[in-house]
Amino acid sequence: MTFRARHLLGIEHLAPEEIRTLLDLAETYVDLNRRTIKKTDVLAGMTQINMFFEASTRTQASFELAGKRLGADVMNMAVAQSSVKKGETLIDTALTLNAMHPDLLVVRHGNSGAVDLLAQKVNCAVLNAGDGRHEHPTQALLDALTIRRAKGRLHRLTVAICGDIAHSRVARSNLLLLGKMENRVRLIGPPTLMPSGVADLGCEVYEDMRAGLEGADVVMMLRLQKERMDGGFIPSEREYFHRYGLDAEKLAHARDDAIVMHPGPMNRGVEIDGTLADDINRSVIQEQVEMGVAVRMAAMELLARNLKAERGREAAGVMV
Repeated sequence: MTFRARHLLGIEHLAPEEIRTLLDLAETYVDLNRRTIKKTDVLAGMTQINMFFEASTRTQASFELAGKRLGADVMNMAVAQSSVKKGETLIDTALTLNAMHPDLLVVRHGNSGAVDLLAQKVNCAVLNAGDGRHEHPTQALLDALTIRRAKGRLHRLTVAICGDIAHSRVARSNLLLLGKMENRVRLIGPPTLMPSGVADLGCEVYEDMRAGLEGADVVMMLRLQKERMDGGFIPSEREYFHRYGLDAEKLAHARDDAIVMHPGPMNRGVEIDGTLADDINRSVIQEQVEMGVAVRMAAMELLARNLKAERGREAAGVMV
């Protein structure tokens, strides 16, 4: 199995074979998670600390469940509402954590690059659970696993990512991963919700949703990141749904077997029609949640393997 990374900070530095290795391992955890007894001892004796400077119920729960099913000692640090922000304070936090000798550190932070900074200051493996507008790697990986299971492959597909591209780290991570796996990616949304330099991202850009969905294999809707907006990016939620909300009429422009995705939490009637979100024949939104636990288990196992190997080499060097 090929997976060389010491940390999982983003998709950008993962090679295609590393992505395939992680997804293949995650497949085995999908099976495990559907059994009556779901626990293993892969991370027995190891400590996992979850630090969420931003609140995220589903991502934190998924990481916590993943760690416990792998047999790790899991601790959640309630820092989302604390005075800890960035800079020196963040470095002090990292040094304090490092003194506790954790093995896996899961971090979500509102500032881009904050997780990378923490990774530079600790001796354990760090997993990025989302940082600012930068990346959300495990979300892209669970989306990839969901797509691969639904479509039978993860290459040469047409994937439409629709909505608030500018504020979405999910869109960035998915764009990177899908590009590495040789897919055709389309970004759909109003100009006010497109990032600057979007033309240089190696994808197609559409303002008209129906044109962008034409012939798509996968339709990935995004949540409006209203907490990250500081201006009038959309005229109204009603108008946004009329132009960019996914309903049966717009979806009809995609392929007949196209799947519908959403990273959650959903704003029904704004980004997606509620009936369509619950359509068991088209929607794989609940499968995404299930794949999230399996992918995070796989990521932590692979990082733990590399960490143990590194510590073994260091110990051997000291003994010599």
